[in-house]
Amino acid sequence: MVLRRLMVAGISLVATLGAAGLTAAPTASAAPQAAPAPGPLVRAISAPAADAPDVDVTKVQAHLTELNAIASRNGGTRKSSGQGYRDSVAYVKNKLQAAGYTVTEQPCTSGCATGAGPNLIAEWPQGDTAKVYMFGSHLDSVAAGPGINDNGSGSAALLETALTLAEHHPAMAARVRFGWWTDEEQGLNGSDFYVNSLSSAERTRIKAYYNFDMIASTNGGYFINHLTSAAAQPMKAYWDSLGLQPEENTEGAGRSDDYSFEQAGIPTSGYAMGASARKTAAQAAKWGGTANRAYDSCYHQSCDTTSNINSTGLNRSVDGIASTLWKLAVTDSTPANDFSLSASPAGGTVDPGTSATTTIATATTSGSAQTVQLSASGAPAGVTVSFSPGSVTSGNSSTMTVATAAGTAPGSYPLTVTGTGSVTHTATYTLTVRGTGSCSGQQLLTNGGFETGTSPWTGDTGAIGSHAGQSAHSGSRFAWLGGYGYSATDSIAQTVTVPAGCAKATLTYWLHIDTDETDRVAYDTFKVKAGSTTLTTLSNTDAASGYVQRTLDLTPYIGQRIALTFTATEDSGLQTSFVLDDAALQVN
Repeated sequence: MVLRRLMVAGISLVATLGAAGLTAAPTASAAPQAAPAPGPLVRAISAPAADAPDVDVTKVQAHLTELNAIASRNGGTRKSSGQGYRDSVAYVKNKLQAAGYTVTEQPCTSGCATGAGPNLIAEWPQGDTAKVYMFGSHLDSVAAGPGINDNGSGSAALLETALTLAEHHPAMAARVRFGWWTDEEQGLNGSDFYVNSLSSAERTRIKAYYNFDMIASTNGGYFINHLTSAAAQPMKAYWDSLGLQPEENTEGAGRSDDYSFEQAGIPTSGYAMGASARKTAAQAAKWGGTANRAYDSCYHQSCDTTSNINSTGLNRSVDGIASTLWKLAVTDSTPANDFSLSASPAGGTVDPGTSATTTIATATTSGSAQTVQLSASGAPAGVTVSFSPGSVTSGNSSTMTVATAAGTAPGSYPLTVTGTGSVTHTATYTLTVRGTGSCSGQQLLTNGGFETGTSPWTGDTGAIGSHAGQSAHSGSRFAWLGGYGYSATDSIAQTVTVPAGCAKATLTYWLHIDTDETDRVAYDTFKVKAGSTTLTTLSNTDAASGYVQRTLDLTPYIGQRIALTFTATEDSGLQTSFVLDDAALQVN
């Protein structure tokens, strides 16, 4: 949760839902019960409402352990401008993509702190696209600590809720979209950017936004944003069913990402368990814990680790999130018109440069036949997927052709086939590309000279361009990493598959280092990483008057899919610029 936010005194910003279709839930008559002191989790709490599944809090805690480890590997922080944040994005993104989500990294190109990483947006590809319910949390921490309660707790809870939805794969009445925001700790900048990027029609489709920021505070309370609003009622109903008697989140008003949506007129709510404010005696009597002590005594500090988590509160929060999602977006009824989708065979094995076919069959399972549009996702570089025909009337079939290029890397690739009609269904086809034992010499990096825009580079892609003050090695564009003269990090990355069967893989790049540092001390650094392994580290001490070509041996990565990352990190002193151009990964 961001430390400060300008507020307008005396003005209520509570939004109502109107046409969103939410109805107030009756207050549970159960007597209040005090929250147990933080400690080992006792699994079964009250059964979730609306047939929502129980979300396994031990899996949420496993995500927190990984976020804590990411911070530990990156200077003890996951701040938005650092590698710890980007590694957090990669961790969440990989989990979601494997579960079948449509996942997008959204670079924050204006309004964010220098070097801030991207927002991460994931949508479950089923349900009515005209009715979207969005669930979000900020993924960054402050610079002072790893941010495991603030806000690993909200981020991990949303990730496991999303994975639970994918695992159960229920019929959907509405779309569910998740957002993990960058740069919240610097002023809600990532969510502001996202909301401002939406058209008026896109904003209208979002019927409510739910925010989760600090939902595992060790001395916490049970707080709900806009407690009496229509948007809040599904969340309140779940905590009411536990006898928790939640209160309005006054401490967090205007201080987290729901405020960005609220300002755009989108109804909002969410859970929180408190930050630096102190628990009252009445709250301690109601919920347990210690009166006149901060809800989170490690707020914005280095002690905000996995030891700073209230597992009981975390469990109650994540199950309430799932209950809300199921009430709003899941339907128990069978669609009036529905169909099934299957691939037969469900997989195929080919040599590079050849193709495989499969039959995509549909059948009308209820109501009337409908037109089903076919598409596929998940194909690796060098693989194309086509359908003949591209759409069918349910009850008919289409031939899907999967064609590989001569240079397609050997491996096994799951493809997701999607059929979209009045409802959406998916099927999986697994493509296996054989290793040939030989290697077709080729250059694997795309846009290594940065002349065709920023794709497929990810990260701080604003560093890519034709910038005054530096020049390209060739062409007109380059990546200028660093050069700020204050503490900052720039990082760009590209994921490639190094084909099996090759004898040699060599990464080359041209780097110009100029610096205002005069000491022969490595104050500012430039690192090249393959996955999580640092291949080389250069610094201001390697400065030279022009470009120098650097070479790295990537032979150990043959047969692997790896993320190549170039990262510049400056201290708070004099500037050092690391200007990168003409990168290439050659195999032979």
